[in-house]
Amino acid sequence: MSAAFARRAEGIPVSGPGLPLVRLLQLSSPTLPVGAYTYSQGLEWAVESGAVVDEHGAGRWIGDQLEWNVAGFEAPLVAAVMRAWTRGDGATLARLNEDFLASRESAELRAETAQMGYSLRRLLVALPAFAGDPAAVSRLDEFDEIAYPLAWAAAAAHWQVAPADALTAYLWAWLENQVMAAVKCVPLGQSAGQGLLSLIGERVPGLVAEALDLAENGWSNFAPGLAIASARHETQYTRLFRS
Repeated sequence: MSAAFARRAEGIPVSGPGLPLVRLLQLSSPTLPVGAYTYSQGLEWAVESGAVVDEHGAGRWIGDQLEWNVAGFEAPLVAAVMRAWTRGDGATLARLNEDFLASRESAELRAETAQMGYSLRRLLVALPAFAGDPAAVSRLDEFDEIAYPLAWAAAAAHWQVAPADALTAYLWAWLENQVMAAVKCVPLGQSAGQGLLSLIGERVPGLVAEALDLAENGWSNFAPGLAIASARHETQYTRLFRS
């Protein structure tokens, strides 16, 4: 019996060079039970209002939000959280968490990140791969309300995922969720959705490189169209999504 097999038989985790990738795939999976699939982040109202009516319009809307909002603010924030988590800088973690919560332009967007952050924290403290480190659990418990990017980045840093890989997965997961929302509410066919993922996904490596080098005073999520869409969605009569 190999040593690794014996450790598995005893319930002892076995680590290896590929384990951070496995953890990252779990974090970026659409099956992660945080409720991401229930949110459209304003896209549903864009469809209702006629701003998005087809595949081309959906691609433009999603691509613009990816580039000017998520990659310009959330992605560099995720990288900063990972650095702060790794060096045990609780003050910076608290500040970044508050900054992100304050950056949400509507009640729905704020509720979204708080709900997803809560769900992810609840999942992490139940996973042996995270809960086995009481110090990590204690650090998460310091937050009364935790934003989703902070909880996600904390997990990625704890599992020693490389920052570039983490940001790539974070942007891809956001993109995939938005495209699946478009498939449902525009609506689009599955093949059209895959076409959007392929086309917009080509931007991700470049956006990751920019986010890793972006100084904090250059972060920006200025996207008035998204803010208006999200606020209008709050009073939309019929809805499939929660934002």
